[in-house]
Amino acid sequence: MDFLNGTGLFLQTAVQMGTPLLFGTLGGILCEKVGHLNLGVEGMMLLGAVMGFLTALKTGNPLLAVIVSGLAGMAGALIYAVITVTFRGNQTVTGLVLTIFGTGVSSFIGQNLAGLSLPENLLTALGIHNIPGLSAIPVLGTALFKQSIYIHIGWICAIVIYLYLKKTRLGLSMRVVGENPAAADASGINITLYKYVHILAGGFLCGLGGSYLSLVFVPRWQDEITAGMGWIAIALVIFSTWNPAKAIFGAYLFGALRGVALKMQNVPLSLFGNKITIDSALLDMLPYMMTIAVLVFITLRKKKENQAPAWLGNAYFREDR
Repeated sequence: MDFLNGTGLFLQTAVQMGTPLLFGTLGGILCEKVGHLNLGVEGMMLLGAVMGFLTALKTGNPLLAVIVSGLAGMAGALIYAVITVTFRGNQTVTGLVLTIFGTGVSSFIGQNLAGLSLPENLLTALGIHNIPGLSAIPVLGTALFKQSIYIHIGWICAIVIYLYLKKTRLGLSMRVVGENPAAADASGINITLYKYVHILAGGFLCGLGGSYLSLVFVPRWQDEITAGMGWIAIALVIFSTWNPAKAIFGAYLFGALRGVALKMQNVPLSLFGNKITIDSALLDMLPYMMTIAVLVFITLRKKKENQAPAWLGNAYFREDR
């Protein structure tokens, strides 16, 4: 029984640590599916984290805090969209600048937020809740159904986006925009509108991922609270092969790796009769080492369905058709 409880608690931590990665990955998928490589996920997550935390402090309204965090991420995405869609700027450079911008803005706004506590009603509303019946299931009940509502919102978003991409006409048009915008344009699809809508929606999801950290997981303000999760999310877009359903598995797998690193810190291990302690810095490297391995593995696989959208990273100008 102790083993089952321990396993359930570990999986619960893995899901919690994977949730911001899931939101960031879903946001990245929406952006890349219309042909735009946005390396600014980290910046948008930080914008969402700081604005969600600030709104929660000022208003005590959990719903408003969540919405504002998403809008903050969307504002960052709007900057990216204007530069890369309207002015056809370099997508890689713009994404990197967005990350630097988001980091700077969050540090500036958050310099007076450190040490402040969130209202009790907000912690209760967004904290862990038991789903009657389901939460009593051994192991999985604790891992999946004894969680914050944020986790369940993440599942809903992943499922809705999957169905949208695979089962709707709008989703098909969106994929055509990312694969061959010239053909989509010739078919009467509004390329600019599709790009803006999906880039902004992706930014909204990234903002939600950031606010989960500052409102639920920590929950207090820490400078650069995302700690590189936005970069892992970008790698997870590739790991999931641009599939929202696979993104759930990928996010929780990397959440488990971060959980292992957290649990193993300062834990003495026995090796040939000697007690050793794994350095915490080495454990912190574990998710990033896995990220590199995943990127190499996916790159070596040549399956057509696992490849990036054909127009990813390229600006579209209709006069070039």
